[in-house]
This record gives sequence, structure tokens and C-alpha cells, in this order.
Amino acid sequence: MNLHGTEVRQKALTLIRSGSKGADVARELNVPRGTVAYWLHMDRSERGECPGRHNPPCHRCDGIPLDTTAYAYLLALYLGDGHISRPFQHRVPNLMITLDDSWPGIQNEAEAAMRKVFPDNATCRVRRTGCHNIKVYSKHLPCLFPQHGPGRKHERPIVLEPWQQEIVNAHRWDFVRGLIHSDGCRNMNWTTRVVDGVRKRYEYPRYYFTNVSDDIRQLYTDTLDRLGVEWKHCTRAGKAYNISVARRASVALMDAHVGPKY
Repeated sequence: MNLHGTEVRQKALTLIRSGSKGADVARELNVPRGTVAYWLHMDRSERGECPGRHNPPCHRCDGIPLDTTAYAYLLALYLGDGHISRPFQHRVPNLMITLDDSWPGIQNEAEAAMRKVFPDNATCRVRRTGCHNIKVYSKHLPCLFPQHGPGRKHERPIVLEPWQQEIVNAHRWDFVRGLIHSDGCRNMNWTTRVVDGVRKRYEYPRYYFTNVSDDIRQLYTDTLDRLGVEWKHCTRAGKAYNISVARRASVALMDAHVGPKY
């Protein structure tokens, strides 16, 4: 993966402001076209400029209402299994959530959330081996998902903007539900205990959440703290990427608001 420093970014913006086309700038600086577009969007955002008013309108640019419940869930799916890209053959970026075919209910719920957040944009499903990509196209994706940027999510800071945090605070269980549906699971764990000289096996339900990004795990655990759910770090195969919820009362809370995948 190529990391482009501030000097390259500023040179790209200078060339664009002087009238150069984004594609020409990308070729000249040997930078992906999508990265140049992202730099331009962020520069306009920092200047307080709208990234183009056009139909369909945007919650951030035009102030239209946003289904915040659906957004909290979709934001969590994006942080877990989502990706925003601009394929060469398309002029409009797309949000793609990749979900396993083992859970068709989650695929349906993800597409329903997309339709609520983007009511004027068509959604589609693309079949892949063992999974489907749930997709929506919109020029305003960077507005609603400012965490998008060059490189993998676990290799760059992931911080919610104040308006996003307000939504998550208002819909914490929807956010947690989306994170579990993307990078988590509910399974049965077991242990053994010696009772009256006899070793017995006990099973109990547990929720796992696994994500390589420290920031995304922090968003998950911070939300659990505010919901009163007890959790702990769990190292598996030598990797401390897992968050476990196993206390009976906390599992009961998770069961009431999240439940098994379906």
C-alpha cells in the first residue's frame, strides 16, 4: 500500500485549483483517482463548501431529514464489513457491505437500512462466492461516512464526528447490533468444574466481537460501557483483537437487543 504525504496532497489540490482535471493529476502524481477525489472532498469540507448540490439531496449538504436509527446501524456495518470505492467505470462512489450468505436476514436488514438512509438512491445485491455485496451509489457517501479514506480502516484513525456521536448516543443498541452483525457473533462457550470430586461440563452463551482496528473496538466498548454491559478483552490465537461479553446479566441485555445472527 502506498501512503501519500501532506506534500503530495497539497500539490494535487494546487493542480486541481489551477484547472487540471482529477484524472490528469492522478496520473501525474501516480496517485489513485479515488484518492485525489477524496482529497478534494475533504478540502471542500474543511473550507465549508458543499461538495456539489444536486439531486438526490444530502442530509449534510442540504439539511434533509435523516433516519438516524437506520444510520446508526448502517454506520456500524460500514465500520465492520463496509467499503467505499469509486471503480474506474463508475463516476459515482459506492458503499458496499459484504455479508455472508449464512445470514440472509442480516442481508435484508442491511439493504433496508441503506434504503432508509438513501431513500432516493437505488440499492442492489451482487452475488459472490458464499456472500453478497449490498451496494448503494451516491456522490454524498463521503459526507455521511467521513471515516472513508485511503488505505485500510485499521491502518488509519477512525474517529466519529460530533454529529455522528450524537446519533450513536441516541441509538446505542442499533450501533452495537450493527457491529455484532458485521464482526461479531453469539456462540456457546464451555468450561469444566469439579463438583463433589466429579468434573462436570458447563455451557453458557457468550458474545464475541473481533476487529483489528483499535479505534473501532474502542467505539464498541465505549458504547457497551454506556449501556451497562460488562465486557473484557479476550486473546485468541495470540491476538488481542477480541471483546467478550459473558456475564449472565450482560448476555441477557445483549439477547434482548441484539440476539443471534439470522
